[in-house]
Amino acid sequence: MARTRNRLIAAARRSMLQRAELHRRLDVAKAELKPGALVDRGKYRLNAKVDDAAHAVRREFRNNRLPIALAAVAGVAWLLREPIKEHAPRLTRKIQDMANAITDRLHPADEPADEIYADDGETIEPVENDDEAVQ
Repeated sequence: MARTRNRLIAAARRSMLQRAELHRRLDVAKAELKPGALVDRGKYRLNAKVDDAAHAVRREFRNNRLPIALAAVAGVAWLLREPIKEHAPRLTRKIQDMANAITDRLHPADEPADEIYADDGETIEPVENDDEAVQ
């Protein structure tokens, strides 16, 4: 009879432990199904996916820098196509004017020749006016 009693006590103890474990699991399940916990789990999974995507983008950009940069520039140009169409003529005119000014400074058109020759081949010295400002 003592054995039966010990077995019943051990079975009762096991059932109490199992019941306590089931209650813990039920509490965990209740906590996981609360709206705040669902939102937190969704945020975590979304952040994990965003991090994975960011790593993939960085890896692809590292491997293909030039094509991606060209595509990005083309995309920005396409987005700004209307303002570019509007302002491009004025900008090109300004650039041409600046280029002409630079070439005029480098190669002045009205620069006098160092030596002037007469019809008979003699050299004529240029005459300086006293009223001209020194340049």
